[in-house]
Amino acid sequence: MLNYYIYAKFIYMEILTCPKCQGNQIVKSGVINNKQRYLCKKCKYYFTVNKIGKKIDDYYVTKALQLYLEGLSYREIERIIGVSHVTISNWVKAFHIKKPSHANYHPTYKIFNHLELVEYIKNKDLLSGAGMIITELGDKFMLIKWERFKD
Repeated sequence: MLNYYIYAKFIYMEILTCPKCQGNQIVKSGVINNKQRYLCKKCKYYFTVNKIGKKIDDYYVTKALQLYLEGLSYREIERIIGVSHVTISNWVKAFHIKKPSHANYHPTYKIFNHLELVEYIKNKDLLSGAGMIITELGDKFMLIKWERFKD
């Protein structure tokens, strides 16, 4: 039996089978050192289950890879999404993502709430002369612009 616990961006899993007999007749039996203790009714074995790992929600993985492809650095993505730059680097390697060269363009980004984004888009002077994309980022929006390097 698998139980899933969602906390912030992480999904925690606990496998609730007896490590001794692999039985699934498990009941809670107190807490020791802030860890839940279990009793297997089949073989009468007491055990605790440690967190076997954490998996970051696929939404954040996809968003991090999109931002990487848009030209943001690992550290910039770390600051925006709140996931370690090393983890982001590992995702890029795991999914074999190749960043296209942006030799002539420089991406910049701004994060807005809905009303700020509407006001920004109303100003046509800010929109001309650069390519841009707007992406959702939780309850906010990120506007990424590519401007040519000035020679």
